[in-house]
Amino acid sequence: MGIHHHIRKHNGSVLNLLQCAILFAFIHLLFLSPYYVTGQKNDGVIITLSDFQSLQSFKRELIDFRDTLKSWNGSRNGACSGSWTGIRCMQGHVTAIQLPFKTLSGRISNKIGQFKELRRLSLHDNLIGGTIPSSLGSLPNLKGLYLFNNRFSGSIPPSIGNSAQLQAIDLSNNLLTGFIPINLHFAFAFHHFHCSSNNNLSDSIPSSWGTQNLRSLTLDHNSLYGSIPNSLGKLSNLEELALNNNKINGSLPKELVGLNHLSSLNLKKNQLTGDILPTIGNLSSIRLLDLSENNFTGEIPASLENLPNLTSLNVSYNSLSGEVPIPLSEKFNSSSFVGNIELCGFNPSSPCLIPPSASPSESPTASDETGNRHRRRLSTKDIILIIVGALLVLLFILFCVLMCCLIRKRAGGSISKARNGKSGGVAGIEKGIGAGAAAGASSDAGANGGKLVLFDGPFVFTADDLLCATAEIMGKSPYGTVYKATLEDGNQVAVKRLREKLAKSPKEFEIEVSALGRIRHPNLLPLRAFYLGPKGEKLLVFDYLSKGSLSSFLHARGPESTIDWPMRMMIAIGITRGLNYIHNQENLIHGNLTASDVYLDEQNNPRISDYGVHRLMTDTANSNVITTAGAAGYRAPELPKTKKATTKTDIYSLGVIILELLTGKSPNESVDGLDLPQWVASTVKEEWTNEVFDLELMRDVSTTGDEMLNTLKLALHLVDPSPDARPDVQQVLHQLEEINPKLVADESSEESAEKEHH
Repeated sequence: MGIHHHIRKHNGSVLNLLQCAILFAFIHLLFLSPYYVTGQKNDGVIITLSDFQSLQSFKRELIDFRDTLKSWNGSRNGACSGSWTGIRCMQGHVTAIQLPFKTLSGRISNKIGQFKELRRLSLHDNLIGGTIPSSLGSLPNLKGLYLFNNRFSGSIPPSIGNSAQLQAIDLSNNLLTGFIPINLHFAFAFHHFHCSSNNNLSDSIPSSWGTQNLRSLTLDHNSLYGSIPNSLGKLSNLEELALNNNKINGSLPKELVGLNHLSSLNLKKNQLTGDILPTIGNLSSIRLLDLSENNFTGEIPASLENLPNLTSLNVSYNSLSGEVPIPLSEKFNSSSFVGNIELCGFNPSSPCLIPPSASPSESPTASDETGNRHRRRLSTKDIILIIVGALLVLLFILFCVLMCCLIRKRAGGSISKARNGKSGGVAGIEKGIGAGAAAGASSDAGANGGKLVLFDGPFVFTADDLLCATAEIMGKSPYGTVYKATLEDGNQVAVKRLREKLAKSPKEFEIEVSALGRIRHPNLLPLRAFYLGPKGEKLLVFDYLSKGSLSSFLHARGPESTIDWPMRMMIAIGITRGLNYIHNQENLIHGNLTASDVYLDEQNNPRISDYGVHRLMTDTANSNVITTAGAAGYRAPELPKTKKATTKTDIYSLGVIILELLTGKSPNESVDGLDLPQWVASTVKEEWTNEVFDLELMRDVSTTGDEMLNTLKLALHLVDPSPDARPDVQQVLHQLEEINPKLVADESSEESAEKEHH
């Protein structure tokens, strides 16, 4: 559905531990108390007769499919006691009505204007229709109006802008038409205005805004026309501007470069013309820039290379020409640039060729009439010579390594059958990857004192096979470096080389690693072998899963790749099952669980890695790892003080991973100084719950909204600052399976099949 197209940021300082505890206590009330709504605490004062009668009128106009409002049948004494669903009072006056995701239909009673103390009206994600009552404009204390994801029609009542307290309006994904009321432009306290998706506002973009406080303006998927007014450049606090999928024309106003806080600019699918302003490179906070499907001409400004926070760029399907700046073509895939016939250099099928007038003797860099320096484009002959030279060098390296492996195999006697060697070599892991490392590997071969122990696995290999394999670095962890190793027969494994100074003595190491090698579960990455080298090197061999880690699956995919909610839920349940097995069947603690420690097989089933690795390391090493590991977002808040990993610290890490699946945001990146759990909590507190979820998930929110919301509640429970408040993993697994029971049978049958196989 695309309710809101980008994550909105919330300003605020870093929360200290006390603030964090207070915040999460608030979140507990939000999700765990049946009486919760935001606003002041219910004081038990009997509701005023006027507000009581208005509530009854409000209820009569709604169609309550789920009987959500059955608690509203009590007397005046109960209305403000906290027992009426979605109602919060103060001194007998209704201050908040919050009934999101309740499948309510019908319409909003015009009596809504009689709640003189109403501060928040939240009815989003329902089926309510009719027109928006103009009586909302008579609410002097209204701060937030959240009616998105409904079926409201007609125009936006001009009276809504009369409230001096109004801070946020979200009318997205309705059936609204007409104009943007002028008095909304001048609401001084206004922070957020969203009227996107499925609406059909036919208006020009307001040329003047009377507030400097506006932080988010999304008017996408309407029928807005005219040009982008220069005055938008005066909104100095604006963080998000979404005008995509309209009929806007003209060129980009140069005043936009004054938006120093702008992090998201989406102008996709309009009728904009002219050049892309080089001064856009001054928007240092920009993260998303989408100018696709317009009529922009000229070259892509090189100044875009200097945007430090730019993570999403799309200029496809315009009339751009010239060469894509190399840093941009390396950072973004070809889908960001396709559809520009005269644009080149963004993929191998669109090389930039030397024009016929260019001289072959042209220097590598040349200056144009303005003094700007340009790279000389390579000719076809240059490219062929480079490729041939590279192939000759590669063949020479392969020959050297082949001779090295053959010589070492002869010295190895019966250790392995003679096979042809390849370049690189896991033996070279000691000193690096490449022919030089492999050449020095003969002294580390299995035949010269090394010991390889194989557990069960899909194939058998020898120490020589392992040490002579081609290897490339996959990543690093606090305990060592992980490599992808390709054996001579083409089979691939993942090899972790432990940091020797951190590992236990060989005797202790072998006892512990042998125990880990017996652990098998469908959601754990199995340890297939270990190798003890004659010089103390210690290698662990695992299955290699080509899809990589959950972290890269979520954050390093192209824009054309999507991950739907059922898949994310399946991954969350699988990780929890694996952690449950570690905690309760093996009596192990992971200690450093992150999305980078979870790998996906071909069916996207998650497999946890690095479980029990701490048992192979010294106590000092583990203490140091606990102190530093997870500092990028997964570490439980008590760890820096206790310096002891527990099942409850694992639960915290699991909660962060589930939030990562829900939001699509990496815990390694803070927002306004807040880590991921703090940002989610503050966003929910501000009644912007829909802003938490990854945009991809909002497309099917009508069918998956309840599951997503319940999973969010559970995840916030897992990242509670107090370890004692966090549930154990069996409780987490039970709740996840209750949220989506249809996944349980499928995963259980797969688990049984896996156990039978082993």
